[in-house]
Amino acid sequence: MKPKTMRKIKVGVDIRDLRIARTGARTFLEAVCNEFKKGHEGFEFHFIDTMLPVYTGKNKLLKIIEQLRFIAYKQLYLPLVALIKGCDIVFCTDFFVPVIKLGYQTIPVFHDAFFWQYPAHYNKYWLYTFNKLGVKAAKKAAYIITPTLHAKHTILTYLDIDPGKIAPVQEAPKNMDNCFSTAPPVNLIKGNYFLHVGVFEKRKNLVRLVEAYSMLKAEGFDHKLVLCGQFSPKSDMDDSRQVLEIVKKNGLENDVIMPGYVQDGDLAAYYENAFAYVFPSVNEGFGLPVLEAFRYKVPVIIADNSSLPEVGGDAVLSFDPLNVEDIANKMRVVMNDHVLRKEMIAKGTERLREFSWEITTERILGLFKTASEY
Repeated sequence: MKPKTMRKIKVGVDIRDLRIARTGARTFLEAVCNEFKKGHEGFEFHFIDTMLPVYTGKNKLLKIIEQLRFIAYKQLYLPLVALIKGCDIVFCTDFFVPVIKLGYQTIPVFHDAFFWQYPAHYNKYWLYTFNKLGVKAAKKAAYIITPTLHAKHTILTYLDIDPGKIAPVQEAPKNMDNCFSTAPPVNLIKGNYFLHVGVFEKRKNLVRLVEAYSMLKAEGFDHKLVLCGQFSPKSDMDDSRQVLEIVKKNGLENDVIMPGYVQDGDLAAYYENAFAYVFPSVNEGFGLPVLEAFRYKVPVIIADNSSLPEVGGDAVLSFDPLNVEDIANKMRVVMNDHVLRKEMIAKGTERLREFSWEITTERILGLFKTASEY
């Protein structure tokens, strides 16, 4: 008599966000999809995408139409495809899962609590959709995945839900080796420089970082400051104008380098050649650049808030992000204390061993298995 074959758990993975996401959310979705495609015993994956192009322009009418198409995709098309494919789980990494359940359980990823913390930063239609559909669907989900315990605790201050349903699952650094440029970027800085990677949003606290850097330049330090990242597309969130004003006021045009959005191949070169990474943000859901810097053996200096200490552990040096002098002091310490710098690099390398997309995926698969038994 043949042994009974175990039925595979069918997972519908929503990959629509790959069409529009560019930062940490894209890194997460790409990485877990790559892991899913390696094959895992007992699981069958179906990657579900919209059949229509996604509008990302600025025309107000077309943006409203795109919002309606997004709702239709999430609440009609995605559930229907999941039903047809016989999915046990529908997994969405962009906060939104279907409200309706057609024989499957849902698991969304909430990367942060920014919808609640910074409502003015979001288009009113997106905010309405999140509050009316996203939150409702999340409350019905089997689990909500967050990247850190900090993110979980923050979300619980806004969302009335069983804490046991929110599952922290750590992330990991992006693998940029396969897309490393054959030649260094033409504007890559020669000599020592501090690095920051991220969009110019107010919460990134880049104004204070540049102010701290200007203090060091006034003392005669010759390190430069490289700020990789695009200006925020939303004017009320953007800090680029203030940053540029401080740069001009202090005559730092040749010292503060802003190459804009940098592709992964070039970004790897910026990390690899950096003297130290500085992360002054006042709020992060996770903070992938911390791990990316560890990967390239770069010492990391972070703000002592939100998720950053949780990710950095004892491998980082921390400062009060609201205190410009403290930021400058920690940058100064890393420049002057070569022994400490070597210790930070060694600890960062060791800390990085605790983070991998294989570990992340195994944790997610465990949640899929438990949810499928509901």
